[in-house]
Amino acid sequence: MSRSDIANAKRIVVKIGSALLTDGGKGLNLNAIARWVEQISALKQQGIEVILVSSGAVAEGMVRLGLKERPKHLHELQAAASVGQMGLVQTFESKFQCHGLNTAQVLLTHDDLSNRQRYLNARSTLLALLEFNVIPVINENDAVATDEIRFGDNDTLGALVANLVEADLLIILTDQLGLFNADPSVHKNAKLITEISADDSSLEAMAGESRSGLGRGGMATKVAAAKLASRSGASTVIASGDEHSVISRVIAGEELGTYLYSQLEPLAARKQWLLAGLQVRGYLQLQNSAIIDLKNEERSLLATDVVSIEGNFSRGELVVCLNAEGIEFARGLVNYKAEEIESIKGRTSEQFVDILGYCDEEELIHFDNLVIV
Repeated sequence: MSRSDIANAKRIVVKIGSALLTDGGKGLNLNAIARWVEQISALKQQGIEVILVSSGAVAEGMVRLGLKERPKHLHELQAAASVGQMGLVQTFESKFQCHGLNTAQVLLTHDDLSNRQRYLNARSTLLALLEFNVIPVINENDAVATDEIRFGDNDTLGALVANLVEADLLIILTDQLGLFNADPSVHKNAKLITEISADDSSLEAMAGESRSGLGRGGMATKVAAAKLASRSGASTVIASGDEHSVISRVIAGEELGTYLYSQLEPLAARKQWLLAGLQVRGYLQLQNSAIIDLKNEERSLLATDVVSIEGNFSRGELVVCLNAEGIEFARGLVNYKAEEIESIKGRTSEQFVDILGYCDEEELIHFDNLVIV
């Protein structure tokens, strides 16, 4: 999708950062929220489906609880998020009601999207809400999420939602103009990057950390989110939420912020989920000859392809396949648990019965459950 193609987007995800929503931590910025809601409502009038990913629950909770600094303990963060979420929900509901639109609160954890059944349930719910002409307002379920299962930032959540619903475009609104080739607060000659591939290798060196102290994401997480969104064919625009009519102007194809375009064809829905399922349970190191074969042929991963394993995983869990240098080559859902693969690695499927006493599947990972990265 080029800038000129953005106007043809039929389904978009808009993610708004904490610093914007809470006016730098002073409390919900009602005027700004009203402006973004008005623009989203106008897109709905044009027949464009919109999903909103909202940060700000913890930041709003801090204001309501009188906290001056972001809590460091998980239970305090969860309490602040619980309080702040009430304000976010009330505000979005009332603002969208002014335009005759209903909203729905959807709270997700990493575990929801790494579990195949809950992933499909979440997808079905969101698509049903869009059919009902409802604006889904999504946030991480901070009140119950733990460090082990949380997304880490809502930029990643926005990208995963874009994958989930097969969105055409992800718009990330932040308190920065976009991505610069150097830190503009340090380098006066830093230049705004207007357009670049989401997979460009130079991006990571240009992205910095969050300076607001309110959210968990910086420009680095936004770049990573754009790369993740591109896996399902979605392009990303990172732009300043303070720009006048920013959402409307981005959709009109105006050159605002940084446009990170996807060079990939959309993947099958199941393989999108495998890429989104970041809860890796183990690792398989592969033969070099197997890596060549898997690149050149559309085939499943076999026990004869595996040199060694790491981790304690069960049947159906997500594992990463590594090359001889330990670099990720692929990932997929295994048909056997770790101790079984340890016993059958390097063997043919004809030997499975003699070794294990049974042969559930001939493949360790079926082609339909395997993604080359």
